[in-house]
Amino acid sequence: MAMRRRDEELVFPNSAGIDVGASSHWVAVPRDATEDPVREFGPMTDDLNAMADWLLASGVDTVALESTGVYWIPVFEVLEQRGLKVWLVDARQMKYVPGRKSDIQDCQWLQKLMSLGFLRAAWRPEGDVCVVRAVARQREILLAEQASWVQRMQKSLVQMNIQLTEVLTDVMGTTGQAIIRAIVAGERDPRALAKHRDRRVKASAEKVTKALTGNWRDEHLFVLSQALAMYDDIARHLTECDAKLQALLRALGQRNVDLGKAPRTGSKLREQFDARQILANWAGVDLTRINGLGLTAVMKILSELGPDLSRFATVKHFCSWLGLCPGTKISGGKVLSANTKRSANRVRQALKMAAMSLSRSDSALGAFYRRLCSRMDKPRANTATAHKLARMVYFMLTRGEDFVDQGQQRYEEQQRQRSIAALKRRAASLGFDINPTPVPA
Repeated sequence: MAMRRRDEELVFPNSAGIDVGASSHWVAVPRDATEDPVREFGPMTDDLNAMADWLLASGVDTVALESTGVYWIPVFEVLEQRGLKVWLVDARQMKYVPGRKSDIQDCQWLQKLMSLGFLRAAWRPEGDVCVVRAVARQREILLAEQASWVQRMQKSLVQMNIQLTEVLTDVMGTTGQAIIRAIVAGERDPRALAKHRDRRVKASAEKVTKALTGNWRDEHLFVLSQALAMYDDIARHLTECDAKLQALLRALGQRNVDLGKAPRTGSKLREQFDARQILANWAGVDLTRINGLGLTAVMKILSELGPDLSRFATVKHFCSWLGLCPGTKISGGKVLSANTKRSANRVRQALKMAAMSLSRSDSALGAFYRRLCSRMDKPRANTATAHKLARMVYFMLTRGEDFVDQGQQRYEEQQRQRSIAALKRRAASLGFDINPTPVPA
């Protein structure tokens, strides 16, 4: 039998492989493209442009890039701007390099696997979504930092035996902030500090006064003032970040989704409504209509993915990428494991948090989550519910469908009818015919 030509076996004959590093990048092109198929380039912008020139001169049209830290980002962006098709590849797909491991062998092995079509490109959203994602992630970092300084303020207060947490549910609420700022300004009288108590606080003025009687030590007051200053500084950066996010989202909103009548201007509900409107205009649908998905979760989903999910062929591909599908480890006809894989995917985490919030919801999704909890452990029920939420998000974004909650009562009635149908099938398989009649109340 005649052997096939080597060129017929190649899926990407004009591909290159790049082993990304912090101080240099090793690039390999096909052997017949140039006399020197492996070259090293530096990390500077001029070096990256020289790399792109050499790849184009070598006839390369597709580049496989190893995802190493954040060093791959400038290489990816420069090559993409020069018209090359860049594949971001997970390093785990080609970690078994034959022979002794080196940077030269790594890029050659990467180029060979790419040319044979053995690699898969990782998900990377479009440029506009990447901009929104960067700002949104920065906002999350600022929120986490701000929360850490709130904890430091609470620690300083407890060390002075100022028990604000015993009388206030939110230390950084209206009353808590007023009291802390008065303490930093020099006020020490518990009765004077208790006058900042808001009328909505459930604890009495006497109890608040008692909680504000403490030991005013200079070192703890100094730490408290420093922590408050850091809290205010981060709040200023958060305001700038929110303004930047709103400007970016308004520019991306190409549609006008009708969310109904807007609340009165200046109210807290109006702020939430405006935020929903901006996200809905960008996505084309209002994802907050799905039970469990609030503004924070929807913002996380859209900023990480964007509204265009055409990269995923089916909803199964999407849920598999999120790590919400059961595993398929089978050997010899025996299922070795069906657990979902561990993943740090931010969208997955947001969906699992949303699923957890459905435990007391009177919606159909809440009834679905509680039914799963009755027959399996809560972590698995949480993952299954997150999988259901992911399917709803996919269908809303790809089909433009609106989500309509059918309610807990209708869901439970559907489950009842399914149970009756299952009993009938079971009886028929045993040779019986049953006609259930309702029991009088």
